[in-house]
Amino acid sequence: MKDLSTSQTSVGSGNSVTMKLTDQVMRSFRVAKLFKDQNTDRINSLDFSHNGETLISSSEDDSIVIYDCLEGKPKKTLYSKKYGVDLIRFTHAVNTVIYTSNKVDDTIRYLSLHDNKFIRYFPGHTKKVVSLSMSPIDDSFLSGSLDKTIRLWDLRSPNCQGMMNLQGRPVASFDPDGLIFACGINSEMVKLYDLRSYDKGPFTTFKLQQDRDCDWTSLKFSNDGKKILISTNGAVIRLVDAFTGQPMQTFMGQMNQKGLLLEASFTPDAQFVLSGSQDGKLHVWHAESGSKVATLQSKEENPIHCVQFNPKFMMVATSSQHSVSSKSIPSVAFWIPNIDE
Repeated sequence: MKDLSTSQTSVGSGNSVTMKLTDQVMRSFRVAKLFKDQNTDRINSLDFSHNGETLISSSEDDSIVIYDCLEGKPKKTLYSKKYGVDLIRFTHAVNTVIYTSNKVDDTIRYLSLHDNKFIRYFPGHTKKVVSLSMSPIDDSFLSGSLDKTIRLWDLRSPNCQGMMNLQGRPVASFDPDGLIFACGINSEMVKLYDLRSYDKGPFTTFKLQQDRDCDWTSLKFSNDGKKILISTNGAVIRLVDAFTGQPMQTFMGQMNQKGLLLEASFTPDAQFVLSGSQDGKLHVWHAESGSKVATLQSKEENPIHCVQFNPKFMMVATSSQHSVSSKSIPSVAFWIPNIDE
């Protein structure tokens, strides 16, 4: 296995070293680094900075761990002992994040990683926040809660900029241009809103076949804005056309018999979809054809919960549980291609 620090191959065409994502490259991904001593409880979410140089994780043990992706090592650990930390997202600055809480209240917090100080609080939700999406172009962000509302915020103000009352549990995300956002509601419909006139209601609604045995857990746009990926707490992942709402693919084969929140993600070029599995495998499909490209084995057989593809470098980050002496220890893995195998 190549050393991670010398294998930071760029995905983007604007950099000096590039590698095209192909079936062969996707099949060659292997765990290069495994960090199993940073957390004592389940890891809730992962997020890469926009420049791809930093990964951040949040955990049930109230910790926020910052990883250096270029050097392939943990850099800093912060704690949110009073409020806990659930979902976490980078803002456009690499040294600030927003995150949701799992203690005290359902306020969203804006944190400086540099000095571990809160910049602002965003109160309003009355139940657990289950969706958090940062705008790709400005300081706006969306939050969706079990209180059946989606709220629109601006980092510069603690006041909610807008609120949508819904009929069920929401998942929400901005499109890559930051001009529209999508709300998935009650695991059966997707509503699209124009950010400039969201108060007029959705400009289109897609009704999808309801999954009777699972709920939607996240919604993501592909980077080309053409597709919407819907993760569930069951054994299916949905891909729909972002313009027409037509079902494009149903990805299956990953194991999820326990109703786990298993994240699915696009590659930056929107060519492939990746998902974790209950048995510690990482599954890869073609987005267009739906065909299985690879089933990759991690270094443990416990569930892979979070899956994120680095936006700039040829690297995947996953979170899982690592079995040590009959105990289950959380871990973060960095995967890179090993095409010399």
